[in-house]
Amino acid sequence: MFPFMESLTDSFLGHAWRALGGDPAFLQNLSVEGSGVLRSAFAVSDLGTAVFSAAALAVAELIGTDEPTPAVSVNRALCSAWLKGSARPLGWRPTQPMDPLSGFYPTSDGRWLRMHMNYPHHAEPTLAIIAAEATRESIAAAVAASPADVIEQSILDGGGALAASRTMAEWAAHPQGRAVSAEPLVDSTATGTAPDDGWRPSPSRPLSGIRVLDVTRVVAGPAATRLLAGFGAEVLRIDPPGFEEPGGRGASAGDLTLGKRCARLDLKTDHGRATFLDLLAGADVLVHGLRPGAMDALGLGAEVRMAARPGLVEVTLDAYGFTGPWSGRRGFDSLIQTASGMALHSRDVLGLDKPVFTPVPILDFATGYLMAAAALRGLTTRITEGHGTRWRLALARTAAALIAAGQAEPEELIPEPFPGPVDPRIFVTPAGLAQRLIPPFVVGGAGLFWERPSELLGSSAPVWSGLSRTERAALVR
Repeated sequence: MFPFMESLTDSFLGHAWRALGGDPAFLQNLSVEGSGVLRSAFAVSDLGTAVFSAAALAVAELIGTDEPTPAVSVNRALCSAWLKGSARPLGWRPTQPMDPLSGFYPTSDGRWLRMHMNYPHHAEPTLAIIAAEATRESIAAAVAASPADVIEQSILDGGGALAASRTMAEWAAHPQGRAVSAEPLVDSTATGTAPDDGWRPSPSRPLSGIRVLDVTRVVAGPAATRLLAGFGAEVLRIDPPGFEEPGGRGASAGDLTLGKRCARLDLKTDHGRATFLDLLAGADVLVHGLRPGAMDALGLGAEVRMAARPGLVEVTLDAYGFTGPWSGRRGFDSLIQTASGMALHSRDVLGLDKPVFTPVPILDFATGYLMAAAALRGLTTRITEGHGTRWRLALARTAAALIAAGQAEPEELIPEPFPGPVDPRIFVTPAGLAQRLIPPFVVGGAGLFWERPSELLGSSAPVWSGLSRTERAALVR
């Protein structure tokens, strides 16, 4: 825990940068300008500005391993706007990724259940267990007849995804709340020696030549790897056969596959595992959001991964944390906000009649950009110290930091939609053409842009490009 202070550097950013293992003196390279926040019961704009700043500082630090360290400037209003959504569709409207059956349902003991019905493999067992039809009315009637904890446990045991509402005080006293609060915001471990392949960052495209293997879903992990792609990394996303994100096939790729190639592999087969290990051998960074023990169950445990790629930078995401009785429980931003008391607190502060979330999935985005910063710091460490690293972050641990900070000081609200400035470049997405707000930060002459359009999941083959990391890096030096 850390005290909330008026100074951004002394609160979120300082805490995050130290958790990433960064030198506090390096914060002097940062300047913050602009103003404006999103309306929230929590300091979401402070946290958003801090994690964008941490990622930008990590880029500058990486460049500084081989070139003069560039200065970093961050625009606070643009940070808030990017949290809300940086894409500006041209002639089309984004689809709604949330299934209409997802939502809050009151229980017999005066509490609420947040149902997560976005994926069929979560929705189908949920409906079967509570004997409800696929309508909100039928679900509401079934839920209203039982206490929250009883339904929560039965659905979780059956493979569904949901969370019962708790107050922040109840979560603080809960075994999982206590466990995750005791974890570091960012946990890191040094791994084996990394052979020096001669790769060094370019000031203009600092991650050109770096290969990132992306095994993530939904928002947090994909946001992390999208940022890495924006600085020039080759990102290859791996999904299982038949998997699609919520919102239809066009939305399954959407904005979060920008700059990436998307392939499919069945890691439950010998061929899929062998292909994955071949890809891993050529990777620099692995980002995955599989629950604890899932890689081991597939025969891809930590020792196997490190043997396939000595010096690997590995960044791992979990929902409820890596310790405690819920460490293996499936979870999403909305479920963490419900379980941790954030949703009830937002309801009370905003004077509403049922739980409500922050105006953006802040736990997803904040954790995602911290994951990107961790990957960048891992690359810096590999150059300067000659070894790989393993990093672990959790949505619930980010929630603990946000709760500990308290409510932000009143400040002017940013306009929505945010008017710009907008990058003149036009991006191709599966749903149509789009522009984007200019980046919320500047790192010297390093450009944040994407060389590839968004693509549908499964559109590419599970192979790296023909150029090695040193050959690709040489193209921009």
